[in-house]
Amino acid sequence: MAAKVVDASVVAALFFHEPEEEQALALVGSYDLVAPVLLAFELTNVAWKKARKYPEQRADLSRNLELALSSGIRWAEVSHLEVLDLALGLGITAYDASYVYLATTLNLPLATLDQRLLRAWESAQLQ
Repeated sequence: MAAKVVDASVVAALFFHEPEEEQALALVGSYDLVAPVLLAFELTNVAWKKARKYPEQRADLSRNLELALSSGIRWAEVSHLEVLDLALGLGITAYDASYVYLATTLNLPLATLDQRLLRAWESAQLQ
């Protein structure tokens, strides 16, 4: 089956039922999903932020985080030195560059709701 690299904006929209959930679902379709290990930390941070804002939803947020982390996403390591080079070259954060690095290295499309990240990935494809 075909695969896509997926970022936190998409996975958070899917598992934390954000307004962009339908758009995120359309992006991932029935693809296998691959992400840097960083995604697990980003999703944990999403749950933390939401739990601070809505403490009464903590149990649901924890459950949603657990579902996201066990959803079958294939976790991948990245080369931090190459991520640094990409981040500096593209003018993006190292966090975002980890998704660009993985998509570029694996020659996979990137599923993101972040237009700036999408433009950076497209730019990396031209290099």
